[in-house]
Amino acid sequence: MMQSGEIRQRFNHIEQTIHEASRACQSATPVPMDLKDCIQKLDQQSEQARDIIQQSQDENRIRQCVEDLEQLGDRAKAACEQAGNVDGKLKTAVMQAHRELSDLKHQLH
Repeated sequence: MMQSGEIRQRFNHIEQTIHEASRACQSATPVPMDLKDCIQKLDQQSEQARDIIQQSQDENRIRQCVEDLEQLGDRAKAACEQAGNVDGKLKTAVMQAHRELSDLKHQLH
């Protein structure tokens, strides 16, 4: 497994990307409710995951947090693709957050 410092560093970057998606979601109009809901949940869970990643030495718990976030990222990506005409900045932020979560998940396995 990756070193805890590296995981925290990667996660901090991912969390910034998620916050960027959240800000883009708030400023874009219209945004489908499903996409807005996914991004809001992703933002909330990333804050909870940050606490776990910062404080826990339990690799399984950290891995599970990242997997849960990646699943939300999958839902956000799918909602973005289904919506069709989504603000470019929002779509880019959602896709980047999804990609980075997926990459981190694969590195933790």
